[in-house]
Amino acid sequence: KVGSCKVPGCVVSGEACEALGVKRLVGRCLTPEDDRKGGGPNGFGVVISEGFWRNWFHRSPHVIGKTLTISNQPFTAVGVMPVSFIGADPTARPEIYVPLWAEPVIDAPINFIAYGVRTWWLTVFARRNPGMSLQKTNAALAAVSDQVLRSKVTDAGWIQDAVRHHFRFVAQPGSSGFSYLQLEFKKPLLMVFVLCLAVLLLACLNLASLLMARAAARERELATRLAIGASRGRLIQQLMVESLLVAVAGSVLGVAASPLLSHALAALLMGNSRGLVGMNPVVLSPSLDMRVLVFSALTALFVTLVIGLVPALRATSRELNEQIKGDTHASPRRGRRQRMLRPLMSLEVGLGLIIVVGAGLLTASLMRLYGTGLGFNPQGLVNLTLNMGQQPLKGAALTQWYRRYGEALDTLPGVQSVSFQSNVPLSTSSWTSEFRAKPEAKPIHVYGNWVAPDYFRTMGISVDAGRGFRWNDTLPAGRKVVLNEKAARVLFGHGNAVGRLIYGWGEKKPFEVIGVTGNVVYDTIQQGVPPTVYVPITQNGLKKKPTYTAVLRVDGPLKPLAAAVRDLTARMAPEIPAPVMTTEDEVLNNSIRSERMMAMLSLFFAGCALLITGIGLYGTLAYMTAQRTSEIGIRMALGAQRWQVVRLVLMENAWIAAVGMVAGVCAALLFAKALKSFLYEIAPTGPWVLLVSALLLGLVACAASLAPAVRAARIDPMDAIRCE
Repeated sequence: KVGSCKVPGCVVSGEACEALGVKRLVGRCLTPEDDRKGGGPNGFGVVISEGFWRNWFHRSPHVIGKTLTISNQPFTAVGVMPVSFIGADPTARPEIYVPLWAEPVIDAPINFIAYGVRTWWLTVFARRNPGMSLQKTNAALAAVSDQVLRSKVTDAGWIQDAVRHHFRFVAQPGSSGFSYLQLEFKKPLLMVFVLCLAVLLLACLNLASLLMARAAARERELATRLAIGASRGRLIQQLMVESLLVAVAGSVLGVAASPLLSHALAALLMGNSRGLVGMNPVVLSPSLDMRVLVFSALTALFVTLVIGLVPALRATSRELNEQIKGDTHASPRRGRRQRMLRPLMSLEVGLGLIIVVGAGLLTASLMRLYGTGLGFNPQGLVNLTLNMGQQPLKGAALTQWYRRYGEALDTLPGVQSVSFQSNVPLSTSSWTSEFRAKPEAKPIHVYGNWVAPDYFRTMGISVDAGRGFRWNDTLPAGRKVVLNEKAARVLFGHGNAVGRLIYGWGEKKPFEVIGVTGNVVYDTIQQGVPPTVYVPITQNGLKKKPTYTAVLRVDGPLKPLAAAVRDLTARMAPEIPAPVMTTEDEVLNNSIRSERMMAMLSLFFAGCALLITGIGLYGTLAYMTAQRTSEIGIRMALGAQRWQVVRLVLMENAWIAAVGMVAGVCAALLFAKALKSFLYEIAPTGPWVLLVSALLLGLVACAASLAPAVRAARIDPMDAIRCE
């Protein structure tokens, strides 16, 4: 907290600027002299961003030496970083940089440095020596990993567990920075890129078939040009320029629309990143750069070559001289052209079906995720993220403050019940431990949560046996816990767990089980329901200033409630920042945001695929039907009815679509297996998704075929014969 404003910051070592190769804009960077316990001779230094310098100091040249109060401690400004430097994490935008040894001051009363190897909170950057490849670096790190583990970790059980899970240090390229979001979205974004390529290929097939039909309609014109002296190369150049104009126009429109789409994608990726995702807001820059423009230009050139060259070569064939002499519609070339166009249309249908099937599978998986029972009712549930580190109360006094704060929240309009929890379900924040039914029994791995009285009622969690916690469940009254059904079954089988004793990891004093609740998802929906142990906050003696999240069951608008909560918190704890309000629905959406992103984008691409397929089929079928004007006129002159003509055209087009769908189903089955890791309780070869996708694409094909078929049925036989 700087002044009266909370700003994003970053803790860095004294060698950070040198390792990253960053130059300061004003003053100097942090040095090893600043990064030591207690700071330098003048205390801790701080480096600020150019934006912070502009907003808070109006770009004053005298900013160096100014004092900033951060977390109630004075820091001296020593430098300003340029706006081009955004830090090592591309999803963060720190405005202040403080030394590593200032972490206990920033995060007081938490001290990650004092926790040692039990906290993994630092990202290590290093610059390789010249000639040192990444492979050699990883080989060297693998050789010393076991030595570092055994020399720095004193817990034999931890060492054994790390060895069992093949612990080792691994170096990764740092040119693009480091963010956990890169790991989370790497596979989903790769899948999105594959979908983009599939839609691009579908568009290329579509345009290729349309250009072939258009060039075929100009055969007499092109043959006349050849006859009066135009060279074939000149005609090919003309057709390629026309194709290039189409590609450039499409690329310009795409680049113009890309800022809107990229901002929408960034919003979809980030979701609601307030409060529960991290201390600093998550930022993803959707701005365009030269790489995007170069990629678009290369794509336009590639599309021009793909969709323009083959139609241009065929349209300028020397055989076109026959077109001046012969009957265009009766020419044998018409049959050859249609034989080329039919496979292209079948390929369009097959590729479109693959995209639609993929979208159907991802959407069905997302619906299954939303339909999964959470074990609690998220509707009307609101979380208030508190930060109690800077207020003076500790221990039992702080617990009593939580009780008074909860009672005060309960009186606000629209609030039905209030409680507290240390870890919000589905928020990626977790606490794990080990418990056993007997001191000599084998421990089981469980998830834990510190909760307050009325927690289960507020969350909508059923209490199947025993009772929940009360405010008089303090340590003098005996250690108590509540188990979920899965933990009770793992520890005690199918017997009654209420009244039984369990033992914590490395502890001799037992906990009494006073209740058993229904199963609740904890970390992620995909993980399922883990064994969970609930411990009352009235018995939390591990932390002097524990910070909990208030959970409220509300019925009414949130905007006036948020204002009332801010006023109440400012009165009861003026030293802490205003709590961050987040609905449980937002937490749920954040927990499956990669699945939502893939499902929504795949639906968008599936819609594009259906539209492109429909346009391509309509244009090509309209051309092919027009080429048969004379034939259809003769059929009608000989007595064919209009409905028979419609059926004839529809059946021939149906065979084209059917061949494409059969090939598409076979390819979709192979493609669906690649999606298996993205699906939740959905078989990649589910018949319903394939059936619905095929029916949907079949309807598009029928709609595209209907207009040319109806137009063909309206042909006047005499006009059709006379046109020749």
